[in-house]
Amino acid sequence: MINTTYLCGLDKADFQKTVDGKQTDLFILKNKKGSELAFTNYGGAVLAMMVPDKNGEYANVIQGHDSIDHVINSPEGYLSVLIGRYGNRIGGAKFELDGKEYPLAVNNGPNNLHGGPTGFHKRVWDAELTGPQSAKLHYLSADGEEGFPGNLDITVTYTLSDEDEFIIDYIATTDKKTLVNLTHHAFFSLSGLATPTTSIENNIVTINADYYTPIDEYSIPTGEIAPVAGTPMDFRNPHTIGCRINDKFQQLINGTGYDHNWVLNKKEQDALTFAAKCVEPISGRSLEVYTTEPGVQVYTANFQTGFEGWHGTTFPARSGICFEAQHFPDTPNKGHFPSCVLNPGETYRQQTIYKFGIEE
Repeated sequence: MINTTYLCGLDKADFQKTVDGKQTDLFILKNKKGSELAFTNYGGAVLAMMVPDKNGEYANVIQGHDSIDHVINSPEGYLSVLIGRYGNRIGGAKFELDGKEYPLAVNNGPNNLHGGPTGFHKRVWDAELTGPQSAKLHYLSADGEEGFPGNLDITVTYTLSDEDEFIIDYIATTDKKTLVNLTHHAFFSLSGLATPTTSIENNIVTINADYYTPIDEYSIPTGEIAPVAGTPMDFRNPHTIGCRINDKFQQLINGTGYDHNWVLNKKEQDALTFAAKCVEPISGRSLEVYTTEPGVQVYTANFQTGFEGWHGTTFPARSGICFEAQHFPDTPNKGHFPSCVLNPGETYRQQTIYKFGIEE
């Protein structure tokens, strides 16, 4: 059912269901400009981000679904959802903490991906609107859930600012030494969702990184921190995604396109800094990414199948681009990568901002 009350056309009734004994629902944030952010508390899945193009025409620029059943049964389980307890891959689906080995679910080749098959993207979060432009999501991940130690208490705040910023604030604490690497897996389609949604290969991307972490054939970092200079991984100056994505460069072959972690240029650890920019030249829409995280995984939706989403729109391969702010993949097994360990008494904090604009 299409609800004309909101630009996104979503209806609360389509999102109200009891899942695992908890109630799911639809939440819509609206700013003074009239832009909207719609999400559900199942996996914190973003369903729509309605922003204008250079002609003032609003469109949904985040891939999502239009009912709770579609979210739960999505062919892309990570479609625009919260990711945890560990975003990205852990090689061999195991890690060691203080001499103890922790086996994890194998759900991506030989690896653990995005916290396992029932990670945070498959959980019903407690959610409440804290105002017309912000909402809090809370989840307590039990000790041993998906193989990770410690009761992890997480609060995520979604804010839609009057500057068309989608701001995500994460806070987490634990009662036992554990790993934490949280991110959001929004699939951005700045041209606007369509049938089919158009390719992102014309998107002009800048990434504030002199280095990246090369991957093996299983998408696990080799451990090298390699310079982007002289490779198709160099986005220090703006390039269209499509101009090099099909190059016979081993890293692009390994990732079937871009699916890599860039090491962000940071003068100060944990500082909120510019990470990336993306411009869709036909609509004029732009996206700037700022984060406190040391890395950003850029993924060009290489494996999407053309499945149906929001109001019948379809999502073929390379119709979306993800900027997943995070610590590096396989950090638990790479001692020289920035640590993801969280101890009792410490507080995990992260802020990531997705700022939408118009490029004249």
